[in-house]
Amino acid sequence: MTKMIFVNLPVTDLERSKAFYAAVGAVNNPAFSDDTAACMVLSDTIFAMLLTHDKWRQFTSKRIVDAHTDAQVLLCLSADDREQVSSLVEKASKAGGKADPTPVQDFGFMYGRSFEDPDGHIWEVMWMDPEAVPPHG
Repeated sequence: MTKMIFVNLPVTDLERSKAFYAAVGAVNNPAFSDDTAACMVLSDTIFAMLLTHDKWRQFTSKRIVDAHTDAQVLLCLSADDREQVSSLVEKASKAGGKADPTPVQDFGFMYGRSFEDPDGHIWEVMWMDPEAVPPHG
């Protein structure tokens, strides 16, 4: 069975966050969305679950940090090429996100940039030349 990941993110304004993620290419799955949460499909195996703070608190009693000032995770998506990296960051910026909150990484064979969503969650976007990846196993 193919593994899937559901990244759960607390958001302050669900409609704004849904619009932001739609602008960067995610598609809402209404079967798993309501007025407290939205399932935004990034790929066949990657889903961003946007949860209002009240909904988030149903899953954990831990304090919700302000991702604009504190960070607990850095999320990273792969891209098909350098142009796709920059295109996604530009879409995020135009949709109300912040471009490049972390340093741009350009090593020739690997290129990465990042963006923050409206709630401050950092997403990195990375491309690596497949020819430069050493075999493993």
